[in-house]
Amino acid sequence: MIDAWLAEHEAELIAVRRALHQRPELGRLEHETTALIAQRLSVAGLSPKVLASGTGLVCDVGSEGPVVVLRADIDALPMQDEKDVPYRSQVPGVCHACGHDVHTAVLLGAGLALAARGLPGRVRLVFQPAEEQMPGGALDVLAEGYLDGVAAIFGLHCDPSLEVGRVGLKTGPITAAADAVEVRLTGPGGHTSRPHNTVDLVHALATVATGLPDALSRLVDPRAGLCLVWGHVSAGVARNAIPREGVLSGTLRVLDKTAWQEAPDLVERLVQGLVAPYGARATVTYERGVPPVVNDPAATALLTAAVRTALGPGAAVPTLQSLGGEDFAWYLDHAPGAMARLGVRPPGTERPVDLHQPAFDVDEAAIAVGVRVLVAAATAALETA
Repeated sequence: MIDAWLAEHEAELIAVRRALHQRPELGRLEHETTALIAQRLSVAGLSPKVLASGTGLVCDVGSEGPVVVLRADIDALPMQDEKDVPYRSQVPGVCHACGHDVHTAVLLGAGLALAARGLPGRVRLVFQPAEEQMPGGALDVLAEGYLDGVAAIFGLHCDPSLEVGRVGLKTGPITAAADAVEVRLTGPGGHTSRPHNTVDLVHALATVATGLPDALSRLVDPRAGLCLVWGHVSAGVARNAIPREGVLSGTLRVLDKTAWQEAPDLVERLVQGLVAPYGARATVTYERGVPPVVNDPAATALLTAAVRTALGPGAAVPTLQSLGGEDFAWYLDHAPGAMARLGVRPPGTERPVDLHQPAFDVDEAAIAVGVRVLVAAATAALETA
């Protein structure tokens, strides 16, 4: 049945993906995206409900019985699209460089395909906003109770390291925790000829920039995989003036959940110790992002079996835990589930462009692959719920 459905609708799903790619929207601003999804679901006789935040939506397929959730994220990144393709982003400085347009097209296809058959329960489609933000849109979905009492939840994420037709699976942690860290130093400022009479702020900032990652590597179990990387450094405007303020901002990623829970207090203590000799005042802003995605063993086994059923025995391949963050993790605090990696690399491509790069693109054959996997997973989960 899925073969016949895809033969009729695959081209439409590719067109949806391209429309989304041309009109990308940042987190909590996905109004056009939400309207497009809602319109297509409504045409199929379904009843989508827009989230209270105004973007993103939830839609049930089927009637009474156990509920299985399928989730996709719909937001784009603040990045210029550098691809030379007809569906290149038409929104300056915004691009679907993480594959959320593909996730959305896959979930839409899975929902429409499931709506065309009888189900022994309900499949809840969650088109989640703001995955790229902190805090992410998963918390909006949870706040409205859409994960209450559900039997399981499944999701797919594009992986350019895997060839299209392959799906990467792993029991247990598959992503890392990802938090935002900002360190702001202040001092009286002064002339660069007399650093001893003031606070040499740039030197203190450089000490934190190099010393904090070093100290963390010695005070946290290396097996926790903690990694602090700065993405922004700012201080001063003149070469001969010591500034009064400087800022470091970056991301802290960690594989271990216990180390993640302890990280904020440790970062605060280390920063204060590093700047104390220089007399600078340090303000640390530590923003929780997401915990690691920890795939449930039974849900992963079911998803693996669904991949093999849908695509063949060689399609399910092992994958490693990454340092990337995903707010799908919050859902797994409320329901057993699993996330898998959807291969999107065109066959024969040796060096694919990675996620979050301006030229990132996918082999669109992956959309039909994703639909097959989610339909098989949802059906199997309902039958065993």
